[in-house]
Amino acid sequence: MPNPGPLFRPYERLVKITLGDKQFEVPEGNMLLRAMQYLAPENISYGRFCWNEECQYCRVSFDLGEGTQLRTALSCKLMVQEGMRVTEMAQEIRYCLRELQLNAKELKAKS
Repeated sequence: MPNPGPLFRPYERLVKITLGDKQFEVPEGNMLLRAMQYLAPENISYGRFCWNEECQYCRVSFDLGEGTQLRTALSCKLMVQEGMRVTEMAQEIRYCLRELQLNAKELKAKS
């Protein structure tokens, strides 16, 4: 059986992102959904994510800092960036990140 390789792409440092009202450090050079898996390894692994844009369960709204445009993307295809602020996320992600105790009022559900 072939070796599936490492879970995360190689990284040299952690970058700061904000999910709702909380700041986290995640590996640079990885997709946002993979970075969320770094924060909640077990729960994201068991989420209903397809990792290839078909399911839409990983949709998020984000900006890249104060005064930047709000955008919507699929976190399985979105490269994490220093200063990224996620303001809305699909219910499946919110459920998988429940142990992080994100403020539901600050982080809206993306339908």
